[in-house]
Amino acid sequence: MGIMNDPIVKRYRGNPILTPADVPYRVATVHNAGVTKHDGKYVMLFRAHRENGRSILGLADSDDGYRFTPRERPFMVPTSDGVFAEYEEYGVEDARICPIDGGYLITYSAYSRHGVRIGLARTTDFESIERVSLITQADLRNVVIFPRKFDGRYVRLDRPHSEISPWSVWISYSPDLIHWGDSKVVMKPVGYHWDQMKIGPGATPIATDRGWLHIYHGVFPTMDGSVYRLGVALHDLADPSHIIGVCDRWILQPEDPWEITGYVHNVVFTCGAVPEDDGTVKIYWGAADKVMCVGTALLDDLVELCLTEARPAM
Repeated sequence: MGIMNDPIVKRYRGNPILTPADVPYRVATVHNAGVTKHDGKYVMLFRAHRENGRSILGLADSDDGYRFTPRERPFMVPTSDGVFAEYEEYGVEDARICPIDGGYLITYSAYSRHGVRIGLARTTDFESIERVSLITQADLRNVVIFPRKFDGRYVRLDRPHSEISPWSVWISYSPDLIHWGDSKVVMKPVGYHWDQMKIGPGATPIATDRGWLHIYHGVFPTMDGSVYRLGVALHDLADPSHIIGVCDRWILQPEDPWEITGYVHNVVFTCGAVPEDDGTVKIYWGAADKVMCVGTALLDDLVELCLTEARPAM
């Protein structure tokens, strides 16, 4: 790891990389985007508020992971067909992308008069999309699926919205992407700590030699509102319900003007990170729920933080 005062995540000098002004249809925000690589190019599935306050998912493409071009029309809007129509009525938000089974699973928050629950969709080409199932009841969000099966089952992390076990991370298993169970809590906030108010899964976990690296968000309450930061945890490669270590400090906090001030102040929030062949990872975050930013880090540095500056998961 570098000098102690060096930033763990190095912000791209061209931030923000995507703003509402870049989108060819009217939106008020661009944020909380899942990102992956498809056919050697980067695909960003971003959340955007329409001017009625409800969210849709847009799609942008990039050759280098920094300069993105939004497509002419939204990629996913609330449907009017079938059972999904009732539960997407108020918007679709905060997509995560999991490459698995020769395609891509997309988890997203579906909002309606019944609350928020998670929808699961599938695509192979980011041209068309198939809705698979509504995989939670209300009120769960922030679902990420591991990009590998374990003993023939899919595995996900999620975050129930509950004060009983305050906004903690849980793990669940499924044989078919529809029925989920064997759920248990694996990680909790720490009192009087940077993530003491709530935590939640962020980007799709990344496999490393020493474990699954999970970049998550943590929230701290202040007299001026809540502050959203990013942290890292390391899950066991063979048994992701076992967390080897959670880095005791954050890796990214709001600092740039567009992270401090926006639609929701003092927020960096990730739904996507892309590992590269050179040992780095591109981390993407929504800044103040208004624009998209990116930075890079060394995967080995993030793993090392979970091992040498660790606190217990619970």
